[in-house]
Amino acid sequence: MIRRNVLTGFAALGIAAAVGTPGRAAAHPARKPFPDTFDLPDGWMPEGITIGALPFAYFGSRADGSIYRVDLATGEGRVISRGPGEGFPSIGLKLDDRGRLFVAGGTAGTGRIVDAWSGRLLADLSFTAEPSFVNDVVLTPHAAYFTDSTNPVLYVVPTGWRGEVRRLPLTGEIAYTTGINANGICRTPDGRALLIVQSSTGLLFHVDPRSGATRQVDLGGELLTNGDGLLLEGRTLYAVLNRLNTVAVLRLSRDGRSGRVVERLTDPRFDIPTTVASYGNRLYLPNARFSTPPTPETPYTAVAIRKP
Repeated sequence: MIRRNVLTGFAALGIAAAVGTPGRAAAHPARKPFPDTFDLPDGWMPEGITIGALPFAYFGSRADGSIYRVDLATGEGRVISRGPGEGFPSIGLKLDDRGRLFVAGGTAGTGRIVDAWSGRLLADLSFTAEPSFVNDVVLTPHAAYFTDSTNPVLYVVPTGWRGEVRRLPLTGEIAYTTGINANGICRTPDGRALLIVQSSTGLLFHVDPRSGATRQVDLGGELLTNGDGLLLEGRTLYAVLNRLNTVAVLRLSRDGRSGRVVERLTDPRFDIPTTVASYGNRLYLPNARFSTPPTPETPYTAVAIRKP
């Protein structure tokens, strides 16, 4: 259910003052326009990234759910929204054209909607009290769909003026296993269905957004092992393979039922990137550093690579 129904009456967007001051990111201004590597705050533990029409990237924190906004032109950033605290992370996130951030809440079994400029909490979403991992989110013209890596279900949040959260069970060919299951999610090139990657098996699935019926996408025998964030541009799908430090580039059919891996991208600056967003001719990825024990002093970065 939506615990706080504030999906109506949004104020006009405006730049807000910073909520808190990050450490290294503010102390090291960028030396060139549109840097290809920039610092996130120490101890941030990034996971998701989203970028809209303007050159600003948003990063969620696994540590406490805060949201950090970076000016891509300078690499400088600031915390725009303080999170709920430990145990309420921000994992995947997406920005809509009304300036709203839809945020997946991981192990908390929740989600949030946050104003992207002021950082104001617009809605608190409760999905389940069961063990869960609400991992990523995609936006369609009428709803936000959240994946759960523990339970075979999507959580559907209407993005209009009214409606309640509903559970959409995943049926058909997907079979949940141990480990991370449904993870990254995006739309098909024709916009009629959804695609989700199952991290534990490396399989990609086509999902009917009305029934939840799934069918494995024919990738010609290729696997997307450790598949995490997905980004679709036209018929090109970018799939982040986190622990492989790789971005798989796929060419999909229009209906998304088949595709082929055409390239695999890597970079020496990758340190277990998890998700990907796009601006101009670049892909931006946060380094989650899953193999590095997190501390409040652990440094984190995001990197940009050129599109192939």
